[in-house]
Amino acid sequence: MIFHLSIDADDPRHVAEVIAELWGGIATPFPPVTEGSWMAMAGDERNTTLEVYPRGTVLVEGEGDTDAYGVPGGTGARSATHFAMGTALGVEQVIAIARREGWPVKYRKRGDIFGVLEIWVEGTRMIEVLTPEMQAEYRETMTVAGWNRLMQAMGAGA
Repeated sequence: MIFHLSIDADDPRHVAEVIAELWGGIATPFPPVTEGSWMAMAGDERNTTLEVYPRGTVLVEGEGDTDAYGVPGGTGARSATHFAMGTALGVEQVIAIARREGWPVKYRKRGDIFGVLEIWVEGTRMIEVLTPEMQAEYRETMTVAGWNRLMQAMGAGA
C-alpha cells in the first residue's frame, strides 16, 4: 500500500489546495524537504498525503545520519518523485534486500514522529519502506491534527 507520493509543480501551493479540495482534506506547508513545498492531506483512514515540491526540485541522499533533502535545478536521473510503502518484512530483511541490490539504505525518523527505511533505488530514486511497526507510527501521527501540532511546534503555518 502507498501512504504518500511526491510530485513537483510550478505552483505547489495551488496544486496542493486543488488536490485537497478533491479529497475533501486540507493543504498545508511542507517545509521539511525544501522551501516552498506544500502537502495535500486527505484526512482519510490511511492518512494519505501528496507532497508537492517546486518544479525542478530533486531529492538527494543526506550524508551520514541525515534525512534526504530537496535541492532546486533538477535535470537527469534524479527527481522529487518518491513514495512511502508498507511491507510485512522486518527491518533487517528490508536492509538485506537493499544491500543485496547495492542500493543505499538507512533508518530515519521523520520529524521524530515516524520511522522509515530510506532506500535509494539504483542510487537515484528514493522510496521509504515502512515495516509494520513503522506503519503504526505513521498512522498514529500523520493525521491532519497531528500535522497541525507539528507545524505549530515548528512555528510554521499556512
